[in-house]
Amino acid sequence: MSGNLESALEIFKRARAYVESSDSRREVEWQRTRRVAQFTETDLLREAAWVILCSGFREAIVRRRFDYISLSFCDWETAGSIVKSAGACRASALASLGNAKKMDAIVGVAERIYRVGFVRLKQRILSEPINELRKFPFIGPVTSWHLAKNLGFEVAKPDRHLVRLCRSLGFCDVQELCRSIAQTVGEAVHVVDLVLWRYAVDGFRSPPYGVAPT
Repeated sequence: MSGNLESALEIFKRARAYVESSDSRREVEWQRTRRVAQFTETDLLREAAWVILCSGFREAIVRRRFDYISLSFCDWETAGSIVKSAGACRASALASLGNAKKMDAIVGVAERIYRVGFVRLKQRILSEPINELRKFPFIGPVTSWHLAKNLGFEVAKPDRHLVRLCRSLGFCDVQELCRSIAQTVGEAVHVVDLVLWRYAVDGFRSPPYGVAPT
């Protein structure tokens, strides 16, 4: 371990106290329920869509519109149902969020799941999560970690907030930072990630290390 664990734990303590006293506690409780071996076809479709939509967008905007987009895409019931009604799904979703590339990417996720078969694809994802998830359209080097953690993998997303915190504390990478905290406090890595991220994006600072977004 190369980083300043004592300072990391102090920041996490403040971050956890914040989320537990705010509406974000429901988000954290949801993250705690994620179990990687248990994700379903619906989970994969929904979480891939969420990550695609959040990429480059404010999460609050996506959250307000996600229920409508979910209904547009057959409530993520099966990849086959989306593929068979792709045109109608896409057109309906665009009425809520006018980004054709993102809607095409969501259809592309459904097409890949339908083509490969969910059971077979899940086995591949469980074996090599990041490599397999990056094969989905619009899922890249950072968002693949976001999708993996939302499916229940014990990983952290190396977004700019956590990368900045990681560097200021002297850790090698975000995975080491969140894993070190998780092992000490008895939380899952993906929960630690979410607590720190939510604290950062809500605009707080944790002296002596700034974790507020720029």
